[in-house]
Amino acid sequence: MEIFVALAAFAVLCIVVLSVASRLVEPDDYAYRASIVAMTQGHFLTLSTAQADRLAAQLPGPVAGIPGVPQWVRLPGGRWISEKDPGYPFLAAPFQAAGIIRLAPLFYGALGCLGLFFGARRWLGRYGGAAAVVLFCSSGAALLFAWRDYMPTFTGAALIAAGTGALLWAVLAAEATSRRRTWAGLAGFAALEAAVFVRYTDVVVLGCAVAAAAAAWKLRAVPAAALRWWLGSVAVAGAGLALFNDLVYGGPLTSGYQPGEITFSLSAVLPNLRYMPAHLIQAMPMLVPGLAALAWIAARRVRLRRADDERAAAARRDLAVGLALAASWLSVWGLYAAYTWTASPIGSTLQFARFYVPAAGAIALLGSWLVTRLPRRATLAAVTSAAAVAMFGLGVWSFAVIHEFWLFPRV
Repeated sequence: MEIFVALAAFAVLCIVVLSVASRLVEPDDYAYRASIVAMTQGHFLTLSTAQADRLAAQLPGPVAGIPGVPQWVRLPGGRWISEKDPGYPFLAAPFQAAGIIRLAPLFYGALGCLGLFFGARRWLGRYGGAAAVVLFCSSGAALLFAWRDYMPTFTGAALIAAGTGALLWAVLAAEATSRRRTWAGLAGFAALEAAVFVRYTDVVVLGCAVAAAAAAWKLRAVPAAALRWWLGSVAVAGAGLALFNDLVYGGPLTSGYQPGEITFSLSAVLPNLRYMPAHLIQAMPMLVPGLAALAWIAARRVRLRRADDERAAAARRDLAVGLALAASWLSVWGLYAAYTWTASPIGSTLQFARFYVPAAGAIALLGSWLVTRLPRRATLAAVTSAAAVAMFGLGVWSFAVIHEFWLFPRV
């Protein structure tokens, strides 16, 4: 039944996404599409001026007669490259070449659901995995960005969800062999590293994962050999990304964005606290059970702090996992709380919520703790089912509203 519920949740996501005709919404979609199409033509990373002109002539823009290659920049050597982070085109190009680009976000979404299922089930027991998948798939943000073929938002969030779930399993699976735990953790870190390649700011999530793994080793919950392999993977990925940036952009910490184009400032925090909550609640209503779960976990640990039995041990474990997930969640939302571009009353959920979607996996895991801690009585089965249907109903409504909203809200 648990597996059926999780599969049904992902199936609903796919049905909703594929039932709405694909459309490029923002300039970002066109920029990524140009990179992906160029890769399918054998042109990786950069294009000469002649190649860029031919590509622009092939791709229609939002208005007839306007080329569909915006947001590309000219490098000092004279070649052209998209200003967007380069990871997603590598992940999506095989789907574009096969003519199934619409399945690219859904494929990585399936990996995210798989990681969440096994990670939550290991942590929470029965129905934990299903609850995590339902929460992850049912938000309007998941539906919206899984629908946008050429945007990396959902893919990046799904990779983070997959990596987080795999690491959660590797840390908690004490009865598994050291080799299995090492490989599961390596897979988790590989997913997180791929997410950083997709969006460089996701490095804050990777940093939280490294800190959590080190803390687990300190608590003797992770073998030292496994930690060495995991940290080695992060080091290799970091060195590779720095080398990539140096070769392509001219510096290990340089990207395609011009200096000053992407800015963060503490002065943007208060405006964002004013404008963003409404967008986030509409796009990701699961944040409410996620916050409630975090408060409940902390209160339960305080209440049992003097106890020394199985309940106290479970409370300590839940607090440790909850704090790690909360750190991952708040690292993303805290970073973008200082993003100056979103500190504006003029804009839509479509534009602003995408920066906060990478935390969806951590929020879903926290929310699933709350779901599994509800009284398990037969009379509540109907209530639980109704709640799942309501979550998807709210997500579909949110998706429809944001989809109609397009770029700017109605006045």
